[in-house]
Amino acid sequence: MANGTATGLSFWDDLYSGSGCRTCSGALLSGGLGGLSDGVVATSSYGATPAAYVGWSAFNPTISYHFGQTVVIDSVTFSVDNPGSGLFGPSSVVIGVQTFPVTLPNTFGPFQFTVSGLGFVGSDLNLTINRTGGWLFVSEISFASAVPEVGMGEMLATGLALILGVSFRARRSPKALAG
Repeated sequence: MANGTATGLSFWDDLYSGSGCRTCSGALLSGGLGGLSDGVVATSSYGATPAAYVGWSAFNPTISYHFGQTVVIDSVTFSVDNPGSGLFGPSSVVIGVQTFPVTLPNTFGPFQFTVSGLGFVGSDLNLTINRTGGWLFVSEISFASAVPEVGMGEMLATGLALILGVSFRARRSPKALAG
């Protein structure tokens, strides 16, 4: 991904563990993890906690994830700031080749939005976050896999197995054999 931007305050990915310049605006970062994948979601606006955000002002960032193995991803959650004062959050995100619009909240400050129902299976995934103009501030991006629901057939099979097991034990118990 391209590192964030600095203008007075630094919105670089200072935590990045891979290669590339962590203190250079727009520098290509690759092969590591950083602030967008550390599990920390900002609870205050970028002005109060600038180190919690990676920010871009001149372009729409594309972030490439290389998982190292095949993964199944059902949803992606973005934690961003809707700062106001003529600066707004994202207008849309592109996940793989699909574009998803983002509805901004009516209030300013940190918020999350989730794109679900992806059904992505693979080891490499590109995300592009399209700015509405001005700055874009992101504190975290997280992924989730769908947890399959227990189907009615599976529940019936489990129940039948339990009933048969209890019935079999009752027939083999000493009391049942004595009678």
